Amino acid sequence: VRTKYDGVAYFFRAYFYYVKVRRYGDVPWYDTVIGSAEEDLLKKPREDRGVIMDHVMSDLDDAIDMLPRDKDVARVTRWAALAFKSRAALYEGTWRKYRGLPDADKYLQQAADAAATFIAESGYSLYKEGAEPYRDLFCSDDAKQNEVILARLYNFEGLNLSHSVQFNIRNAAAGFTRRFMNHYLMADGSRFTEKTGHETMFYTEETAGRDPRMAQTVLCPGYVAKGESSATPNDMTSMTGYEPIKFVSTAAHSGASKGTADWPLLRTAEVYLNYAEAKAELGTLTQDDLTVSIDKIRERAGMGGLDMEAANADPDPFLLACYPNVTKSANTGVILEIRRERTVEMVMEGLRMWDMFRWKEGAQMVNETAPYYGIYFPGPGLYDMDGDGKNDLELYAAQQTSTPADGLTVLKIGSDIVLSEAADNRGYVVAWSALKYTWNEERDYLWPIPADQRVLTGGLLTQNPGWTDSTNFD
Repeated sequence: VRTKYDGVAYFFRAYFYYVKVRRYGDVPWYDTVIGSAEEDLLKKPREDRGVIMDHVMSDLDDAIDMLPRDKDVARVTRWAALAFKSRAALYEGTWRKYRGLPDADKYLQQAADAAATFIAESGYSLYKEGAEPYRDLFCSDDAKQNEVILARLYNFEGLNLSHSVQFNIRNAAAGFTRRFMNHYLMADGSRFTEKTGHETMFYTEETAGRDPRMAQTVLCPGYVAKGESSATPNDMTSMTGYEPIKFVSTAAHSGASKGTADWPLLRTAEVYLNYAEAKAELGTLTQDDLTVSIDKIRERAGMGGLDMEAANADPDPFLLACYPNVTKSANTGVILEIRRERTVEMVMEGLRMWDMFRWKEGAQMVNETAPYYGIYFPGPGLYDMDGDGKNDLELYAAQQTSTPADGLTVLKIGSDIVLSEAADNRGYVVAWSALKYTWNEERDYLWPIPADQRVLTGGLLTQNPGWTDSTNFD
């Protein structure tokens, strides 16, 4: 009994320090209980992040050995520890590789090995039931335990716990960007961004015939909400027009604190992605590796497999523009395709920002570099947003033509909606048009060390590069 709980403790210490390293880089390391009189221990300087991450890997190895081999979505198990090790080691390995730091391959190999063990021994698989398994996976009240390894549980009856994910999606006007939408392939595996005229395709055309995950993630024409029988047209509530439906269940869950779907923290698809990426970055990826990882994800989605040779022979120019710092090697094409899969498969699950950090692509997240564009509108007029032959939306520049009796959503260009080619009253919907976000490449990948902590240690906690504070210690 004690061994199991020692394993739980090792897992959570590893998790705690991984989060600290991800945010702050170098941090102090403690492996003893601090006594009430041991004030000097509270003033330890920061250790190199490599020292901390080696401890993280060691703690996870202990957890893997000590934790039970059960499948229990609510408790940490051997399988959760293996999955988490693949995540933490991949983060550190790619962080180092894309900054020219030593030991990148050491961590990448640990990520690949942990994922390989999980794949070979865990017995987990991808949820495939029903017509829309990807969509159903994220709005199920009870986590799908054949795929979800660890989840945060919610319910009213037993736990009296709920969340507002579905409420916040709608009420915060959350929206995907055109750049994200362009990551989705066509259903036949061809690239949308190589179709003639794709740049100015309207919403109903651009969403047709795409990777089926798009319509299970984004409100597309023909979308039928859970519990409803008729399609819901896009009313442009989203600030880009691309409204998320991932994690959206029935109307009963749409209010504040009404969500009861379990939240997946670790799931099998991520382990598959971690495995493929680690092997690709190491330069040891084979087609067989893709068969047991990426191809399974694509199969669940209803897509064909990934051809490694073809991807490397013709790297996608669109993805090269999205990830300009990607390693230029014989594996560039397949690395980009794995990133495409990660982008569309793991969207909204809390990993995207950290992926961009470890790939050293932070500048690509700000609108100074890549404007937050949404749906393209060719100009003022009436629009059929769900393809049923009936207009649902009017955009106007000077004079509205529809009447309230028509029941249309009506938006005035320049005030209710901003378009990228403002002078011509056309273009992409622009989100956050009045705000400009910039990126400091030397500073913004790490959080600043809190000034009060620096004061408490008398300056032994040094500040991260590029940040300044009022302590006057350096």
